Amino acid sequence: MNYSIALTSATNDILKQHLLRKDQQEDLCYALWRPGQGANRLTALVSDPILPLEGERYVHGNASTTSSYLSRVTTLAMAKGAGVVFLHSHPWPGWQDMSRDDRRTELRQAPSVKAATDMPLVGMTIGTDGAWSGRFWVKTSPKTYERHWCESVRIVGEHGLEVTFHDKLLPPPAFREELKRTISAWGEIAQQKLARLKFGIVGVGSVGSIVAESLARMGIEHIKLIDYDRVKLHNLDRLLHTTVKDARAKSLKVDVIARALKKSATAEKPVIERHPLAVTEEDGFRQALDCDILFSCVDRPWPRYVLNYIAYAYLIPVIDGGILIRMHRGRLRHASWKSHAVYPGKRCLACIGQYDPDFVNVERQGQLDDPTYIENLPLDHMLRRNENVFPFSTHLASSLVLHALHVAINPVGFADVGEQVYHFVDGTLDSNRGMKCDDNCFFPPGCREG
Repeated sequence: MNYSIALTSATNDILKQHLLRKDQQEDLCYALWRPGQGANRLTALVSDPILPLEGERYVHGNASTTSSYLSRVTTLAMAKGAGVVFLHSHPWPGWQDMSRDDRRTELRQAPSVKAATDMPLVGMTIGTDGAWSGRFWVKTSPKTYERHWCESVRIVGEHGLEVTFHDKLLPPPAFREELKRTISAWGEIAQQKLARLKFGIVGVGSVGSIVAESLARMGIEHIKLIDYDRVKLHNLDRLLHTTVKDARAKSLKVDVIARALKKSATAEKPVIERHPLAVTEEDGFRQALDCDILFSCVDRPWPRYVLNYIAYAYLIPVIDGGILIRMHRGRLRHASWKSHAVYPGKRCLACIGQYDPDFVNVERQGQLDDPTYIENLPLDHMLRRNENVFPFSTHLASSLVLHALHVAINPVGFADVGEQVYHFVDGTLDSNRGMKCDDNCFFPPGCREG
């Protein structure tokens, strides 16, 4: 099992303001965490900072907590069904190791936290530059707790996706001649961050296959393909890397695309995972939770609903889009495609209009797989609109990748370029920024705040 930590930028701001003191002394506090259990990674979703009351901690160059402070925190954690996070600051930058006193302090607290919450104590340390390190204290036998370092700590919100990596667990990639031009475009630091992020693509069809190819050629080290569908003859005019042979063999899309990515990948040791699963089922859902950024390349309401939920409940940015084509008397009348990123602080997919919540239940009941139900819908209904051509897919895929780049590397301070709509007929691009969810949105305001 791998470990990670994620928090919103709103939570991060509260913790930074308390822990990074103007007098440069170390300080401490607590917070709560809830599990984001993926197939191979457990993420501590940190929230609810619990700052000390008078007399609950002492600052003396270093900082020390008290039993009354820990007792108050564990009581709150038990009431909310959450775990406990112990946080403190260090007077230097970067990923932080632990001193002997640090280890002793956290080891003393681990047994009582485990007994009260039945969850491991999570420890976090912040450096002067705002970089976090993190670890889980896992009970391995009676009275024995082992420290498991997190491979990354992720902050999601105002500045997109900020990440501090544990360089020993996820080492920065060395320079490769194959990526010389890519690195010259955005620099070595950005490339080292991008390469180490785990990207998931849900739906490896006409758009998802092109997104996957782009990521592989950018030097991304870990790509996860999630799609249960198989290649059909009517896919061949839009689905990258597929052949008539694949269609006749009814090959899994993830197998065909993964095979191609292994040939075109520019990372030294690329990991291309294939998962013939649906994100609406538990196994596919857990695979998605292992990712740092997800691409939503689906066109049905139920998987979009699930990905929307993941973006806000599990703090994983989701890059989504879709194509709409309208014909009139056998001729193209209208074509446009949307692209956007959703995560805390941004408008969700339902409020953008990417799926109708009413049709989520319709799909869950299996009616969207009933040809009679689909045939009875109006001809221009969104669930019947599945026209597409390869050039439109390439344009949308490029837009999605660009959104992901903004979220990941925040070029010149622009992590959010808004909700974009490109109109093919007149060649115009609309962009809406700063849009908020509707007042009656399913997600409470606290989940939507970055």
